[in-house]
Amino acid sequence: MDTLIQIAQLVLMLSILVILHEFGHYITAKMFKVRVEKFYLFMDAGFSLIKKKIGETEWGIGWLPLGGYVKLSGMIDESMDTEAMKTEPQPWEFRSKPAWQRLIIMLGGIIVNILLAWFIFTMVYATYGNEYLSTAAVQENGLAFGSVGKKAGFKDGDKILNVDGKYQPSFNRMQMDVLLGDEITVLRDGKEVKLHLDDKSLHDILEKEGRDFIHPMVNTIVVDSISPEGLAAKSGLKVGDSITGVQGMPLHYRGQVSEEAFKNKKGTITLNVKRGSQPLNIVTGVDSTGVIGIQNKLPVAKEYFVTDHYSFFGAIPAAMDESYTQLVYSIKQFKLILRPSTGAYKQVSSVVGIASKLPTTWDWEFFWKFTAFFSVALAFMNLLPIPGLDGGHAIFTIAEMITGKKLSDKAAGVVQTVGMVILLSLMVLVIGKDVWILVEKKFFS
Repeated sequence: MDTLIQIAQLVLMLSILVILHEFGHYITAKMFKVRVEKFYLFMDAGFSLIKKKIGETEWGIGWLPLGGYVKLSGMIDESMDTEAMKTEPQPWEFRSKPAWQRLIIMLGGIIVNILLAWFIFTMVYATYGNEYLSTAAVQENGLAFGSVGKKAGFKDGDKILNVDGKYQPSFNRMQMDVLLGDEITVLRDGKEVKLHLDDKSLHDILEKEGRDFIHPMVNTIVVDSISPEGLAAKSGLKVGDSITGVQGMPLHYRGQVSEEAFKNKKGTITLNVKRGSQPLNIVTGVDSTGVIGIQNKLPVAKEYFVTDHYSFFGAIPAAMDESYTQLVYSIKQFKLILRPSTGAYKQVSSVVGIASKLPTTWDWEFFWKFTAFFSVALAFMNLLPIPGLDGGHAIFTIAEMITGKKLSDKAAGVVQTVGMVILLSLMVLVIGKDVWILVEKKFFS
């Protein structure tokens, strides 16, 4: 049932994002009187699940849940249909339109994704407000760091003042800033200290702990959920148990359990647990990826959380700022991925990986926030100047506007083919990685 809820969330989210992204291409094409031959949710390679022709457009749902597309007359796109390009250009075809109109059509989907994120964040802020864990409250008594963080130059008790000169009031976001920034300023023994994470440090952090390498100082973590198929569940650990120590050491920070588990892959670790007032020692197995199968939450008082409330009109600029912030994060994360020595490329997830990380209970606030975030990420990804993506089409159109020379239909077909091969290959690699992780956890842990 949990998996079905995760799949349902993913399918609904992708359907919303793909339909509206393609609608951006559709509506701009219709504005400039370009004929739209197909409008598909998901890909219909070989056959479609549902299709119906209304007017000049065939509307349908494909069987392969990898995006979607609109097929414009006179354009080589995902369908790779080059036959129509052998005839003389017609007034209703994409290739007959001025370069500036073609550019707008190409960017239509990206623009809609950005506007959608802005709209969703506006409605979420106006309905729920914006709740976040206060950096000031969490690090009031200093922060704790695992062995990876200490190797990178941090010390227990440090307080992070700013990253690249900017203070971040949200603790969760501040953790991301540390990984994506250049210069970290900490307060240590009353003095400001500057730290710089090199690629080796980032590689170790991402490989072992991710942004959770920074921890509030705690002496207890509460088990929030347990994977039914995880080794912790088989050991007798229960939701609501309080973990106070691991491997004979008292607990000091949230990631201490995951750190010890990672050190003991395919082995066991001993947890010191309190169940009510009863102390227990529970020995749990660790799978081959260094996971025992629990989620834990910080025992943080409610006053440590801050909620910014907005009226509808007050939420509009706040949502615009959040959409811009998410776009900046997407750019920074992509730059990190392009540095192979950090190993950040290993953290890239496919739809399979994303589904496995979605919550197993339905939470509309989370769902809409995640949809808005993913909408910005989709806009950024499509903006990349890679053949086969909207940005690839746009870059050639911009070059045409500057030079006055248009790419020939034959060359456009070759470029599109190469781009699609590259994208599909990357997709297969990433999906294969995520599927293997799931298989390894299930059958080889």
